[in-house]
Amino acid sequence: MSDQHASSSNTSSSAESQPDEVWTETRESLTKAEELKQAGNEAFKSSDWSEAIVSYRTALCHLPLRKVKKYQPSSRETDPDDEQPSSSAPSQSRQETIDEPDGPLDPECRKARSVLNANIGACFVKLGNHKDAVDACTKALQDDPNYVKALQRRAACNEKIDTWSALSSAQEDYTKVLTLLPPTSPQVLEIERTLRRLEPRVQVAQKKETDEMLDKLKGLGNSVLGRFGLSTDNFKFEPNGNGGYSMNFAR
Repeated sequence: MSDQHASSSNTSSSAESQPDEVWTETRESLTKAEELKQAGNEAFKSSDWSEAIVSYRTALCHLPLRKVKKYQPSSRETDPDDEQPSSSAPSQSRQETIDEPDGPLDPECRKARSVLNANIGACFVKLGNHKDAVDACTKALQDDPNYVKALQRRAACNEKIDTWSALSSAQEDYTKVLTLLPPTSPQVLEIERTLRRLEPRVQVAQKKETDEMLDKLKGLGNSVLGRFGLSTDNFKFEPNGNGGYSMNFAR
């Protein structure tokens, strides 16, 4: 009887000490990540962008992975008269999100990951690799959606990429930055000017990519219609006055 009691006491003691062990391990990981981040900063200052990326990425490897939201079927998807859920799989829109409670060091881990990814983005900017810079900043924003520097850096890189989707994303990021900066910030006027310059660029990029898509579709259509001695030029689309188009065939 006494042996059973001792075993139970040891199990309880082990369970109570486990959170302390996790806390200690996470704190050590944060300390190591900070050391590697400082090494990356020194490499960055020395213009050794590639070496800085290695240090920042190694630092990320020491940190816990970002928690992702879990989903479970909504109670509406289960027939109360049945023990098992209904045979039809629930759609994501009918699932409920479960957020895991934060551990005591989770906020610090999120901040550390966000800064490291933003720093990686800064290195890719220096290397002229704007696509990878956008990806790195996006990872930074997953941990801190209101990280102003990451938003600005991603927007500036998307301006360089200069596609319709990239420019539209830049507009969204700059607009969000305006909501985060204090009204008296000297950056506000500059960002507002940037947004005014972006609008016509977005329209030009949209028209260019739309025209290119239509040309490709026209080429595909001609390859099919050509077998019947026809082409897309035989079909004319004209406004019908009701907000739509009428198609007319002409030889």
